[in-house]
This record gives sequence, C-alpha cells and structure tokens, in this order.
Amino acid sequence: MLTQMNIDVTPALKNIPFLKDVPARAMKAAGKEARWFSLSAGGSLFKAGEPADCIYFVLSGSLGAFRESPDGHDEFIGHIRTGEPVGEMALFLGGLDLDGDGEPENAPHTGSVYAIRDSEVIAITRKGWQRMVKAEPELLEGMIRVILKRLGKAGQRSTRAAPKVFTLVATSPTIDLSLRARALAECLGKAGKSSVVIGETEGDEKPAAFFDDLETRHDVVILTSTIGGNSWFRLSIRQADRIWVMARADARPSIPLMPDENSPALALKLVDVVLLHPGNERRAARPVEWLEASGGSRVFHWTGVHGASCARLARVMDGRSVGVVMSGGGARAYSHIGMVKAIREEGIPIDFVGGSSMGAVIAACVAMGWDDTEIDWRIRKAFVETNPLGDYNLPVVGMVKGLRVNARLKEHFGESEIGDLDIPFFATSTNLTTGSLHLHRTGLLRDALRATISLPGILPPVVEGHDLLVDGAVLNNFPVDVMRDMHRGYVVGCDVTQQAEGLNVDEFINPPNFFRWVLGHGFSAAPPIAGLLMRTATIRADRTFGRDMTDVLVLPELIDTDLRDWEAYDATVEAGYESAKKALETSDIKAKCCTP
Repeated sequence: MLTQMNIDVTPALKNIPFLKDVPARAMKAAGKEARWFSLSAGGSLFKAGEPADCIYFVLSGSLGAFRESPDGHDEFIGHIRTGEPVGEMALFLGGLDLDGDGEPENAPHTGSVYAIRDSEVIAITRKGWQRMVKAEPELLEGMIRVILKRLGKAGQRSTRAAPKVFTLVATSPTIDLSLRARALAECLGKAGKSSVVIGETEGDEKPAAFFDDLETRHDVVILTSTIGGNSWFRLSIRQADRIWVMARADARPSIPLMPDENSPALALKLVDVVLLHPGNERRAARPVEWLEASGGSRVFHWTGVHGASCARLARVMDGRSVGVVMSGGGARAYSHIGMVKAIREEGIPIDFVGGSSMGAVIAACVAMGWDDTEIDWRIRKAFVETNPLGDYNLPVVGMVKGLRVNARLKEHFGESEIGDLDIPFFATSTNLTTGSLHLHRTGLLRDALRATISLPGILPPVVEGHDLLVDGAVLNNFPVDVMRDMHRGYVVGCDVTQQAEGLNVDEFINPPNFFRWVLGHGFSAAPPIAGLLMRTATIRADRTFGRDMTDVLVLPELIDTDLRDWEAYDATVEAGYESAKKALETSDIKAKCCTP
C-alpha cells in the first residue's frame, strides 16, 4: 500500500547522498515538487506499462526491480536500496513525442518495482528534477552513469543489487540453525566479508531501523528462525531479501510448508531450498517436492556442516559464486571438457553449470560430480568410440531413430534427477509448439539432455505433454542470460559456435541418391543432409549473443573441426584447454571468487 505523507520533504532530500551537492535554493524549489510516500512491504511503487512521470529516491527499506519474462511472470532483476534512484528512465524519455502526434507524453515504465520491506520513498516530479539539474549540472552526468550501469553490459555486476539479508528458516526443530549460520559466517569471514547472525533473542520486536543499521554495517545479515506462528518468524521473513528453507533430506515437506504470512520474499518467490545431508540418509522426498511445497526457485545440497557445500553457499550469499555456461556445437563441444580441466587446475570453484545442446551434456557430467578422468572416459565411450547418430532410417520425423542416443544417456546418467545434483544445473531446449525457450531445472536428467540435443530433422523431437521439444541451440545456443538469472556471481562461458561455414560445398553439387551414397560410403558415414540440418539448426543471426555477458569468455580455435567430427576428440579437448588457460590468465576471477 502506497501512503502519501503531507510533510516538508526538503530536509529528507538533503540527506540523500546522490543530491548532496544541490544548492539550498534549488533543493527548496525542488521540494515543492516532491512527495513523501510510505510503501508497505509487498506493495508496488509502480508497474510495467504505467506512465512514468517522477523519479523516486529510497529513504529507508528496500525495493525490488522486476521485468516480465517471456512466459508472462515477473522476473526478479535486483534490489534497490537506501539512497538509490528509481524510475530514472522517465527523466530521459518523459516529455518526448513518443507516438508522433505532436504532443509530448509520459513514457511507460518498462518494469515493475515492489517493496521488499516496509519502505519510505520520495517522488520528485520532472519539473523538480529539472530545477535541480539546472542548479547542479553534474547530477545529469551521475544519473547517466546509473542508467548505463543498469542497462549496459549485462556482465557487469552490481553488489548493491544483490541480496544482503538472508533468513534461514528451519522446517524441523531438529535442525541446528545456529550451527549452520555460524558455519556460513565463518566461511564469509575467511573471504574477508563481515556478517552478523541474528536469532529470536537478538531480533524479536526490534524496529525496522535496527535491521537497516545491520544491513549498513555488514556485507551479509543472516536471520534464523524455525517455521511457526510466532512474532519473530513473521518479522524475520518480512525482513528477508531472500529466504532459505533449511530442510532435512530424509524428511518430507508438509503441505502447506510455509504459513500464509505477509512476506514480500514469499510473495515474489525469492525462496531457495537447502537440503541438509548429515550422513548417508535415505531420500524421503524428491527435491522438486520441496520446491513445490515452498515456492522455491533453486535447490542446494549441504553435506556435513563445514566443507565444500558450506563454502559454495557462502559464495552464493556473498555474490562470489561461479557459473559455467557451455554452448552447443556438436562434436565441437568436446572443447568444454578441456575448459573444465583448466578451471579445476586453477582451483576455481564451479557453483552453477548449464548449457545448450551438446554443451548441456558436458555440463551435466560436471554437475554429476565426475572428475576429469571419469568425464573423459564416459564421453569417449558414449560419443567417440562409435557414432551416436548411426542408427539411420528413412526419415519420417528424423534421420535417425534416436535409440542409440537414448541408450547411452540412460547408461551414463541413469535415473538421476536434476534436483539431486550437487551442482545446480540447467539445460535449454526449444518448444516448437509455443515457439519459446524451454528451461529444464527439474525432472529426469537424461530426459532433459535428450530434449536439448534433438536437432530438428536428425533426432526425433521429445514429446512433453502437448509440447514438442527440440535442440536448445535453435533459439539460444549460448544461454549466458539464463545463467545470469540463475545466480548473482561470476560467469565463465565457452562458445564453440561455428567459426567457419563448416560445410563441404562439393558434397552438394550433383549429389547422389540415398542408395548410391550408401554404396559408396556405407551406413556408418553421415550423408551430407546431416551436416546441412545440423548447420541450419545451429546457425543464428547474432553469433556473438551472450558473449558480452560473461566475466571470462573462452573461444577455442576450432576452424578445422566439423559439427559431425565425433572422432576429432583429443585435438578439440586440447583446444578448449589451451583457450581456457589463456582466458583465465588474463582474468582476476580467481582472486575474486576464491577464499584466501
């Protein structure tokens, strides 16, 4: 709920660091054009499509910026904290003749902004802002920097946009939240980050100013509470930038899991599930069941108390996690194996992993927890020793039956579910029914991989309900944007998109019929149509898409490697290794993400 407060806003304007150099006379004049609002947690400041006639500044609390995703849902972009501007694009688009009718109008907001916590904001009209800029021209330069930072290169990281207040809620009284929180704080401390742990004793019935002060003085604030109907639980989830539901892996979620509380983080689905594995317990529920019960968007696994799991979660909290993205590219995707080897040799952690097409297969090997030797052995066995696309038939929906591929995916990935993987994983496919990207974050791993490598015309598509799923490379061969939405840390990407044409033109001059081809080459060699279909399915207008969103970009030299060149394994892996070593040598990612 947005409530206007009829008081003089000039003193508040003077306390906004962004406006500190505005002369008193201009500040007073602008104050006449300003309004002071109180915004309840969960309420909207404005929504996408509404006219933008003001710029806002956050006085207290925290707001969240959202954009509409392709499927129509609000997608979280980042936090807007005390002192920061909101709706700044109105300053540049507002007052223009946008529809060509000769009359200026207000530009619509391109996204929505909601209050993450109870907040106070000041709205300054365009007229008031123009008075300030006239008196202090450097304001305009500063605002341009803000806009460029928010709308410019997606790979640029904003630490203020990341969550700072994490509420850990226990689903069982047997979970020692204090122990877990202290372990996270210890990992954060080793990385030079300040944190504070607040439980019911320290935080119950404290005013909003108490939590604002904690946020100001620490890099990370950890609140702990057991799920229940008490006042501290309600307060702690209302204060959260993000909620982590701590659950035992050997238990089942209750339905509903979370009480019906007025928590913006719950309402906006800023929730993760952390499954605790103290020993060799038997799984009582699938991770997706915990996600559905909690409304969570990600699932993490925490084995033991200290160690690699705890360190990964601390990096996620602090925005230092590392996500690795692998593009599609047929046999060229072997390069990703070399990249992974180079990353591991440098001691750089891999906290999230995903990809498209054959890149997703290599990413899945990493998510399974396999070391370099096992990845090498399994990929050789599944894709190198014999042609995985060798079961040709007269095509009805595909050149090959797909039985070999199905068998090999089952042999190596078995019944593993995506939610069971130690490293959070995603794969992309293309939904031909809706013409949209399909994101695989849950379900059987081999089913997701079968969909993401289903090149149209070669492998039969995957039927999922009423949808037909084909290769993810058709719409997005290098899904760095998906990884950016998955976590707030650093992104390493390896793009093996075809750099040369990759087709032998001579094969298409007076080509033989099918039977003459078989007589000359046998059934084991792929006919030219295979390369034609693979090239058509993986070509894209913008071959550089996603590259500017990476922190480290690996581009292996693969001019002589064809999409179908399954036996060019060793040279392709080596190319990926050498390119990754060079890219990592010129990057400071190791210093940023690794604990000293």
